[in-house]
Amino acid sequence: MFKEELKAAVNIKIRFSETDAMGVVWHGNYLKFFEDAREYFGEKYKMSYLDVYKNGFFTPLVKTEVNHKSTLDYGDNVRIETNLEFSKSAKIIHTYKVYNEETKALCATGKTIQVFMNAKTKEMVLYYPEFYKEWLESFK
Repeated sequence: MFKEELKAAVNIKIRFSETDAMGVVWHGNYLKFFEDAREYFGEKYKMSYLDVYKNGFFTPLVKTEVNHKSTLDYGDNVRIETNLEFSKSAKIIHTYKVYNEETKALCATGKTIQVFMNAKTKEMVLYYPEFYKEWLESFK
């Protein structure tokens, strides 16, 4: 329900430390790639984790999905795309696509869901905080 699609893409190069003994990206690193994409998204749209924290909230992950399609190897250049999906409930939902930049192969897709937690009380809130609601409204 946004007037424009909210999306961002970040490029990385696969480091040796991100691979297993076969030189293939270890499956757990895809969540780190998603984190890189979310951080870049937040910077691009002026809603970083620090902005959320300065407003008295954390946004912990409550659900992650990764669908592996093709391998990535040490030295590959990778593009990670993320989109923000609109949600009527107080959730932040990002979807992801991970591409090998040389071959253009889709290597993984995924999704993460975050909720809002009061930074002081550590309690989950069931509503969009006012600062976030205002931010969302600026894209409608």
